[in-house]
Parts: sequence; structure tokens; C-alpha cells
Amino acid sequence: MSNYQQNYNQAQQNGIQPRKPKFSAMIQTPSYQKSLQNSLSNPKEIQKFTAAITSVVSTNPAVEECEAATILSAALCGHALGLTPSPQLGQYYLVPFNDRKNGRKVATFVLGYRGYIQLAIRSGQYKKLIVTEIKDGELIGWDPLTEDIEIKPILDEERRKVTETIGYYAMFRYINGFEKVIYWPKEKMKAHALQYSAGYANDIKRGWTNTFWSKDFDSMAKKTMLRQLISKWGVMSVEMQNAYVADNHVMNDDGTPDYSGDYVEAGDYDEATPQNIVEAAPPQYQNEADNYGEPPAGAYSLDDLVE
Repeated sequence: MSNYQQNYNQAQQNGIQPRKPKFSAMIQTPSYQKSLQNSLSNPKEIQKFTAAITSVVSTNPAVEECEAATILSAALCGHALGLTPSPQLGQYYLVPFNDRKNGRKVATFVLGYRGYIQLAIRSGQYKKLIVTEIKDGELIGWDPLTEDIEIKPILDEERRKVTETIGYYAMFRYINGFEKVIYWPKEKMKAHALQYSAGYANDIKRGWTNTFWSKDFDSMAKKTMLRQLISKWGVMSVEMQNAYVADNHVMNDDGTPDYSGDYVEAGDYDEATPQNIVEAAPPQYQNEADNYGEPPAGAYSLDDLVE
């Protein structure tokens, strides 16, 4: 922990509310520069990494409020996987949470939908990988035993975009010819979301739109399909396994996931009314992360990510 962070924490313990140093200043301190030198290979790589992560943090005030060490650890995890934090590319995200047990705000590493695709492609095993919505009128037939599916796609892209989604389809085919197909009706996906996302269930109950399930249900569903498909049936490279374990966790300095905190969302709910706080997911579900679209400035509950 840097001197900046130690002084900041000490001031808080003394009842003083100091001005928190910006991440752009923290990352230039000797202790953080030493961490970068230990993790990255050369000065140019450090410079490029620093510029990229500082840009991402500066555009998201909620992440800027997080403990700098957790931002750096999460970003280094993404870098080690060869992924970029750019929200436009959507490969991974830095997502803020309140750690109630340790009294801090932390940045978690969240693998994006496109990050999964990137890692699958790199494995060299996948000849084809598809995940998409199925629109009303497109599904002709589906046999879950033989996995035979007949679809008549709407070819007019504008009409397809506004047509109601009735389900979700995902498939892969290996280079060696083995393939796996799954299809979930939207009703099954909704039941899944309600079972594993207390935040989404709370949104439905209260008429809110605080969770990603409420904001972008289709994107959440597509990542769920991809994770179900690859984690249960696909070849997972060492990179993919590492990403799967790290997904949706605060990262320790040594690159391992931190399971010691008590995390709740920060920002979307009124923290002055405890009944509005959505509890963290049960531990047995916390490794099952669903999809992220581009996150807005707020922060989210672990429940919004589990499947």
C-alpha cells in the first residue's frame, strides 16, 4: 500500500474526510511504479499500460473512487490475459463495489462478452462460435435431445432489430468437427436471471432498472449462453481458465482472486436505506459471471453478474 493510501486511510480512521488522490497521481508514486516494473517487461509497455488504464479510470468517476491498488490489480489481470480495458472494445471492465467487511470501495475485474470470444479464438480449437438472439417467427423447430434446430432468419436487419426476442442460441464447432448447440427460450432465461440475480428480482419487484439484466437483458443473456456453452462443453485454455476464475472478483497483488470481502453494489441504490441494498451472491455462485455491456458510471451488485 502506498504512503498516499496509508495517509488517506489513517485520516479516515481519525474522523477526517481527506481529499482522495486521483488514480493518475497514485500510479506515478514509487510503490506503484515498482509494482508495474515487476509486472511489465519494459518502460514502453508500462507507459502504454499506464496511459490506457488512466484514461479509462478518469472517464468513470465511480471507478476513480475505488482503492487504487484494486484498480491496478484488476487492470494487470486484464493485461496478463492480453485484453484491453477500452469500453468500446468490451473485452473486460473495471467495476466498482463497496467492500463492507473491510470498509473500502474496490474495483473488480469483469470479463466482457468479447473477451470470452477473444480467448476462445486464441485457443485455436474453435472453427465456429456463435451466440445470438432468436426473434419471433424465426424458430421453426428445436429438439433438445438431438440438438437439431431449424431457424428461418429475418434477413431485413432493421425489421429484425425491432422484432421481439423469444430465445437465445449458442453453438461452437471445433476444428476436429465436434460441435455443441444450446437453445434457451426467453422464459427460461428470465427464470435463470430471477433465481441468480437478487438485484434483478428487486428491480422486477420495485419497477426499477438498476441492474444490467434490466438495462440490457439480451446482452446479459448472450454472455450467459456463451459461458454455459464453453464452461460445460468447450475446450478451455489455461488463459480461459484463469479468466474464468478471475471474472467478477477483486484481485490480490499476487494476481489471485480475493474471496475475503463482503461486496455490495455502490451507487445505483440509496445507501441510506439498507432495505434497498442487494446482498452479495452466495459463495457457490460467485464464479459464475454473466455478460456486461458497456457499463455506465454507476456500480453494480455481485448478484447482477452471477448465473
